[in-house]
Amino acid sequence: MGAQQRVFKQKIRSTQSLRKIFKAMELIAASRIQKAVARSKAASPYSTALTRAVSAVASESNVDHVLTSEPETITRAAVLVVGPDRGFAGAYAANLLREAEELIRLLRSEGKDVALFTVGGKAENYYTFRGRAIEKSWTGFSETPTAEKAREIGEALLESFTTETADGGVDEIYIVFTKFVSSVKKDPEYRRLLPLAVVDAEAAGATTGQADALKSDAPAFPLYEFEPSAEAVLDALLPRYIDSRILSALLSASASEQASRQAAMKTATDNADDLIKTYTRLANTARQAEITQELTEIVGGADALAASSAGD
Repeated sequence: MGAQQRVFKQKIRSTQSLRKIFKAMELIAASRIQKAVARSKAASPYSTALTRAVSAVASESNVDHVLTSEPETITRAAVLVVGPDRGFAGAYAANLLREAEELIRLLRSEGKDVALFTVGGKAENYYTFRGRAIEKSWTGFSETPTAEKAREIGEALLESFTTETADGGVDEIYIVFTKFVSSVKKDPEYRRLLPLAVVDAEAAGATTGQADALKSDAPAFPLYEFEPSAEAVLDALLPRYIDSRILSALLSASASEQASRQAAMKTATDNADDLIKTYTRLANTARQAEITQELTEIVGGADALAASSAGD
């Protein structure tokens, strides 16, 4: 076998091995998408009910709460970037980080300092490599987020929000994540978590704008009696509300990550098939060229022997 054939055969074998890996990762991602979407839908009723309760308390009680009061001047903002722990998901991480950078540029153009919080190894590595300070990071659960992790993140953000900016606290908090719309549509976006933008009960919780609003699909708020007081109820509900919004973002990002990985691995599998076909054609061409050369050498040698015999 010629040298060229050996090279092409080796490339075919290595590409076939990679194709098996890509196909396996595609199938794993496809199975995990359904689980992630199911978990996100299962958490939706609780989030909706909690949103309505918080909206009712905040709008009808007229309590001046620290989490719902807009500061007179905002000098420092926290940005929580929810990214993946690993790659092989196409442009998923790049699109998310691009959205985060746009938000950071917008905040800085308004004269605000930015404190970074990250979820996932990709976001952490991106900012660490560029020498950007990270207040706190969480890794290892981007594909399987849990309520415990969401609560841990929420507690850290609330602690930073309730701390004075002179002592390293922040005046507002944004979250950047990828919203799962469908298996083919994933939209990176950012929302403001704190302070909460509360509207009147007559508006049924509907708000607009990039600020993360308290929304409700119900036509009207239920009637509540607040015991022991509206402020105490808000103290108990608002942290849970923040945790539920963070968990919702984590679950949506998880589904988006798996959908992006499935699409990327399918593309990689198709490209591997194309490469195998190309290398096979090249190997066949090299084999035909080698056979032609050998036949030419045999014919040439036979002619030389015939000419030598005729001369004798």
